[in-house]
Amino acid sequence: MTGKMKVLLLKEPRESENEADPYIKELASCGHTAALIPVLSFTFVSLNELSERLFQPERFGGLIFTSPRAVEAVKTCLDSHTHKWAAVKDEWNAKPVYAVGKATASLGENRETLPLFFPCGSIKREVLPTALRHNRVPLETLSVYQTSEHPDLQKNITDYFTQQGVPASVAFFSPSGVTFCLDLLKRLSGSQLEQIKFAAIGPTTADALESHGLTVRCCAEKPTAKHLATAITRALQ
Repeated sequence: MTGKMKVLLLKEPRESENEADPYIKELASCGHTAALIPVLSFTFVSLNELSERLFQPERFGGLIFTSPRAVEAVKTCLDSHTHKWAAVKDEWNAKPVYAVGKATASLGENRETLPLFFPCGSIKREVLPTALRHNRVPLETLSVYQTSEHPDLQKNITDYFTQQGVPASVAFFSPSGVTFCLDLLKRLSGSQLEQIKFAAIGPTTADALESHGLTVRCCAEKPTAKHLATAITRALQ
């Protein structure tokens, strides 16, 4: 099939509102028309508890981040207490800060007795805490944001199908996206569901789709815009 193919991205909202989403850009450069519907919305919680811990660096051996939202929550706390932050900044800077991916590997060697502090989301996967337990690295977690369904999700998906018809491909970016969108997608596409090529940003999301009985036509090799665009382009050829 030639001509422009429509791709629907069911994604978390971008951190920055004012620039084009890289996924839409990459798909456009491959000749597809992509639309993005935000699936999740985030609210910060427990910011007082978070501030309290940030201003007691002596309690912790380091910090772990696994999501941009957690970084945003920390930034929000620091912005409202700039004067206090100056005092503890050097202490935190002397400690390791891990961004996940690199984290588990280097932590095994780390024989700190103080726990690592892990500000995370309300839906966190147990992979990291489990790996750290195995390495006997103490961990203190705090939920600093909650993830819920975007308030306009159902309306936005319905409007898309009404105006654009059934897309050639639908890409999912999280297991919760699958949970929130699937029933509606099935209803709206009806007998054309079989024709949609479902794409996943990674193996966890692909598993979620398959557990709902869908065939995943492609999975991005790495969770980047370029890799996903490449995978979808192949699947649509």
